[in-house]
Amino acid sequence: MARQRDRSILVVGAGLAGLAAAQALRGGGHAVTVLEARDRIGGRVWTSRLWPDLPTDLGANWIHGIEGNPMTELADQVGARRIGTAYGRSLWLSETGERLAPDGQLEAAAALLDQAREEVEAAASDMSLAQALRGSQLWARAGAEQRKLLRKWINTSIEHEYAADWEHLSAWHFDEDADDMPGGDVLFPDGFDQLLPPLAEGLDIRTGTEVRKITPAGRGAAVHLASGGSLEADHVICALPLGVLQSGRVTFGEALKTSRQRAIGTLRSGLLNKCVLRFDRVAWPADADWLQWMSPRDGVWAEWVNLVPSLDVPVLVGFNAGAEAAEFERLDDQTTIASAHEALRAMFGAAFPAPLAGQVTRWGQDVFAQGSYSYNGVGTRPNTRKKLAGDDWDGALLFAGEATSSRFFGSTHGAILSGRKAARQIMKRSRSSSA
Repeated sequence: MARQRDRSILVVGAGLAGLAAAQALRGGGHAVTVLEARDRIGGRVWTSRLWPDLPTDLGANWIHGIEGNPMTELADQVGARRIGTAYGRSLWLSETGERLAPDGQLEAAAALLDQAREEVEAAASDMSLAQALRGSQLWARAGAEQRKLLRKWINTSIEHEYAADWEHLSAWHFDEDADDMPGGDVLFPDGFDQLLPPLAEGLDIRTGTEVRKITPAGRGAAVHLASGGSLEADHVICALPLGVLQSGRVTFGEALKTSRQRAIGTLRSGLLNKCVLRFDRVAWPADADWLQWMSPRDGVWAEWVNLVPSLDVPVLVGFNAGAEAAEFERLDDQTTIASAHEALRAMFGAAFPAPLAGQVTRWGQDVFAQGSYSYNGVGTRPNTRKKLAGDDWDGALLFAGEATSSRFFGSTHGAILSGRKAARQIMKRSRSSSA
């Protein structure tokens, strides 16, 4: 049997997808170099050490679905501590802070949404989730309170999940990844970045190396660096976030397949930002994992994760998605933290203490991310992500990243699996050329 020919591979991006691809290829005996524009690895996995006694995950936070999940394998490999959280342990509060028990109403809201989507299944073309709902018979019959609760439920269960406004989410396909990994959700008290070392072990990773252009080069491909110069290899794996691909910050020297260009233009890069607040004491109900607030402004500080049950620290993390997240990105940290504090005072009373410190994310302004993760906007089809994945230039250029995952987009395990898939494609090609 002929021995497979070892290939040289350049991986652009040291996020989870890029590292997973590189590690798999290294294990197959290929020469791999990873190029990363940042001064750190991990991409949208970012554990802040600003507070030395409290690692703070400003990017990826959870493993969503622990059974059969490659992230669980990595966590086991490094012995990372994990603590479960559950949406079922949520405290709902009215606009003025009264406790609510909306379980039955939430079930009705979910049913209303399902009915609205059924009504537009036979429509001639896709439309936004908002358009489908507002045009439904059930919405027309719903009262103001029911609509407000439904809007709140959509914000925190759907808009936060997919990092996008209901005005932009596809009514037909926003939840194409609904068959997610089984099992509960866990977070990492010692930081999500613990999972990076086994992915990076033994790799040639060059941080601070920004790629600005990728071109064909003979039977392979070349990357051209922002600092000048270029590198060539048999294959290049582009593992950049969708937002970066859409921005044109990295260009391609030869046209990509029309279907791939269309996929890049059709998919959307979402935005979900956090405001992490640290207090000197717990001044809120300590036993709920999640705090759900009927905010007077749709989607503004409507959902918080309480870290007391999981980490035993007086920390609250507030979320904003879509347009609201973009609006807060224009403000400085002090103004954002003050706004979050005002929301908490509305929830728990005027005596609610001011935070000792806070950390704020702005993923939309991060030039190497340009968003949090991808979502299915209006016009996305079930096969759109498959067209983004795969190879170009006769196999010299391949794509990986959560945006290329049809089943698990927007997730860390989707990124890992996409990187491994790209590696398998190269190794398959290598075996075929050696046969």
